[in-house]
Amino acid sequence: MRGKSVSMTAPNLHIRVVTKISEIAAPAWDACANPASQDPFPHLETAREPAHILIEEFPYNPFVSHDFLRILEESGSATARTGWQPQHLTLEDQSGHVLGAVPCYLKSHSRGEYVFDRGWAEAYERAGGQYYPKLQVSVPFTPATGPRLLVRPGEAVEPVRSALTAGLVELCRRHEASSVHVTFMPEGECRFLADNGFLHRTDQQFHWLNEGYATFDAFLEALSARKRKTIRRERRDALENGVTVHWLTGSDLTEEVWDTFFEFYMETGSRKWGRPYLTRQFYSLIGERMADKVLLVMARRAGRWIAGAINFIGSETLFGRHWGAVEHHPFLHFELCYYQAIDFAIARKLKRVEAGAQGEHKLARGYMPTTTHSAHYIADPGLRRAIADYLVRERAYVDAAGEELAAAAPFRKDLVEQE
Repeated sequence: MRGKSVSMTAPNLHIRVVTKISEIAAPAWDACANPASQDPFPHLETAREPAHILIEEFPYNPFVSHDFLRILEESGSATARTGWQPQHLTLEDQSGHVLGAVPCYLKSHSRGEYVFDRGWAEAYERAGGQYYPKLQVSVPFTPATGPRLLVRPGEAVEPVRSALTAGLVELCRRHEASSVHVTFMPEGECRFLADNGFLHRTDQQFHWLNEGYATFDAFLEALSARKRKTIRRERRDALENGVTVHWLTGSDLTEEVWDTFFEFYMETGSRKWGRPYLTRQFYSLIGERMADKVLLVMARRAGRWIAGAINFIGSETLFGRHWGAVEHHPFLHFELCYYQAIDFAIARKLKRVEAGAQGEHKLARGYMPTTTHSAHYIADPGLRRAIADYLVRERAYVDAAGEELAAAAPFRKDLVEQE
């Protein structure tokens, strides 16, 4: 399918499928993925749209950027060899102008996705079907919400999305794949796909929301006295034994630092996943091309780094990804991954912190339950009916669990009642 075109209903438009994102010009991709970042002076009258519209509608998301996706491929982390064969789509006019795009992969397994469908695969295979290959529309190894049906500003959104959706279904047919899975997408995009034959799935994450706090202490004042006391004790205990915490970004991210952080990643990842997904080269390339979009929160004791957490910086959101440690201290994980992320978000006036997948323990630290969305095209009508029935029950469970968790939030009841 490399470089192949799929004709669409409109005779002057076509879908192109490429097996390397480097085959798509970075400015063309990023104009669809992160259009606000393409204009360095959006506040000027000459900008295409008013600045507030660009920022609100198109917050910068580092994971769908051309740089990040290319780094995953060039580092050997997301390639056909690892079961992530790129099949990226672009919608182009006759002159090759890119109107929309989709980050897409042909998968031979379900690892590294964080929206779990292994049970679907096993059931289908027991019934005599073949679940793999499948198409996965996502950012590999990254359970962070972001746009998936990427549309260049100024284009009619619905026709471009419709063409990209039709392209995904046609690509599924040509590969004789069982399904297309579009994961961690905005709710609006998900509902669009649901209106076009995809099945809607929900899950739960925990995000910290910035209510305009001036300091971490101001955030603590919004919590119940007991939770406030607990967090202060955890932060104090985490830094006992001479532990200090440091924020590293930009030119701070040297190869020596990446060597150390990769050691943390391998130590923790090997215990959690068996085989970590990201290569050492991934971190070097991130440091080379995206250093100003990365925050490493590192802990140091007795003259050496002992633990660290990596975050990616969006225009509105700090995205926490993974952490690791070679020394284990009480509450150090909470300090590096959750409390320091809140400190940074407050300092940068970011709207939220997304702290990754799962983890009900985040609730007590001020991270609130947040619904995530995915959409699934299932080619086999029988399998589709079975999954659709299951998802009705699963969505009801997710809704009920979210309400129960929200009721147990650590915030002061008098503030909640005032709202």
